[in-house]
Amino acid sequence: MILGSGWGGFKLLRDMNKNAYKIVAVSPRNHFLFTPLLASTSVGTLEFRCVTEPVRDYTRNVEYHQAWCDTVDFDNQIVNCTPNLSKVPAMHTGAPDGKQVAVDDIDKVKIDYDHLIIAVGGYSNTFNIPGVKEHAFFLKEIVDARRIRLRVLQCFERAEMAQTADEKNGLLHFAVVGGGPTGVEFSAELHDFIREDCARLFPGLMSHVTVAVYDVGSTLLANFDKSLSEYCMTKFRREGIDIKTRTVIERVEDGKLVLKDGKEVPFGCLVWSTGLTENPLTAALEGKVLKSKSKRILTDAYLRVLDTDGKVIPKVYALGDCGTIKDNELPQTAQVANQQAIWLRKALNKLARNPEKSMEEITAPFSFRNLGSMAYIGNMEAVVDLTKVNETAKNSGRLAWVFWRSSYLSMSVSTRNKMLIPMYWFLTFVFGRDVTSFQEYDLRKRAMNLDERTP
Repeated sequence: MILGSGWGGFKLLRDMNKNAYKIVAVSPRNHFLFTPLLASTSVGTLEFRCVTEPVRDYTRNVEYHQAWCDTVDFDNQIVNCTPNLSKVPAMHTGAPDGKQVAVDDIDKVKIDYDHLIIAVGGYSNTFNIPGVKEHAFFLKEIVDARRIRLRVLQCFERAEMAQTADEKNGLLHFAVVGGGPTGVEFSAELHDFIREDCARLFPGLMSHVTVAVYDVGSTLLANFDKSLSEYCMTKFRREGIDIKTRTVIERVEDGKLVLKDGKEVPFGCLVWSTGLTENPLTAALEGKVLKSKSKRILTDAYLRVLDTDGKVIPKVYALGDCGTIKDNELPQTAQVANQQAIWLRKALNKLARNPEKSMEEITAPFSFRNLGSMAYIGNMEAVVDLTKVNETAKNSGRLAWVFWRSSYLSMSVSTRNKMLIPMYWFLTFVFGRDVTSFQEYDLRKRAMNLDERTP
């Protein structure tokens, strides 16, 4: 059983030996998300389908359940799941009287397993700062990118109707919290969108627009080579992106950041990207498994989950953002999850051929090989840091951007997306980004309001 359809879970789901194992996949989403290009979809550089792969396309020999895993009974080898199937409103399909086309409520299900692989990822870390969950956008899922795109366009439309300069300044201040690769790439994509598309559509508002990156550290891209980090910050300042390092946010209110020094900063859109923390399943395993200080499930060097006494739980593995090796904290990146999935797939396939042997007898422990990092910094420039492989392997600028694009294109899962991605890059280059806002609105409620106003 594989829990999750992210970088680790999806890789295993595709590549496990289906003749040796019956694969059961449980995930609340029915697709794999190519996260490195998610920021591009939030402003229309790419369309959403370019970064997704439907799970069921790869499940001809896999039993798939679209569900949340709530808890795990390790003693009886059972997972307890809640189907992730919501009711669909039918007001736009011609259904009368506001009735709904609904999926029947399905009781919680229990599924047994022989081998369990936990690859459920993590949730965005708010550090318990008041107001973040209520007023900030995260960038972890397709739905997040869609909401951000809608909010950015709404900010411009509202500013177009605003009466005062202060109102316009507040609505068109775009705040990004977090100076890591995700925060930097989103800021760069947003700046490109504003400079190349919004300037054409809303020319009178450009003097009111500001983009700012907030971080508690002293620099952006702190995990990159120092020269690349400085290059990124220099470019951002040159392009007019404000860099607010050594800035602590005390709380977030509706449309307003409150900093530790008491300063209040109005914003139209706030995107929060400050790392990861445990998700509900990982939290539910409290008292059953050993955890790190960062609340990740601890495993041994063979990715086997450890109980609270530090002993291996038989046939249970954890990989990706939700787990890490004891005494060897691994970064929470797609690169780690992908390498772990490849290693575990090989190990389990060997174990199927030699069931009488232990994991230690058939394979060496997992070892992570850092292949470097990349980040897009806007205006067809990027930074590439491969110094973990070779001390001199680092680059920035236009050539690094070509490497960044070609690398992610080659890593796309399907041939379909390898065709779609360059096609949309080309369309964006020639015609600009799509600024259609797919806002949900209740036609029936609007009609009722108009009826009430009719004498």
